[in-house]
Amino acid sequence: MVMLLCNIVVMLLRRYATISVPVEVKRILEKVKGDREWGEFLIWLYEEVRKLRGESSFRELVEILSEEELENILKSSREFRKGFVLK
Repeated sequence: MVMLLCNIVVMLLRRYATISVPVEVKRILEKVKGDREWGEFLIWLYEEVRKLRGESSFRELVEILSEEELENILKSSREFRKGFVLK
């Protein structure tokens, strides 16, 4: 960003880092990235992966645990939240 302030040009610079990746990886990511800035895109990608891993873990638990165990977990969670008070 460049601003004109009292006839003085002020440039606000962010700190940047370079990440080396194979050319083919960059081409693939650029297609998905579209018009977004690289930083914005990489944060979005990270958040998507976290969300999908959480959903996958939840599905695994549902398959592993019995209905009774799931109900006990839900009951315990509700009791914890009732007793939890921020000070």
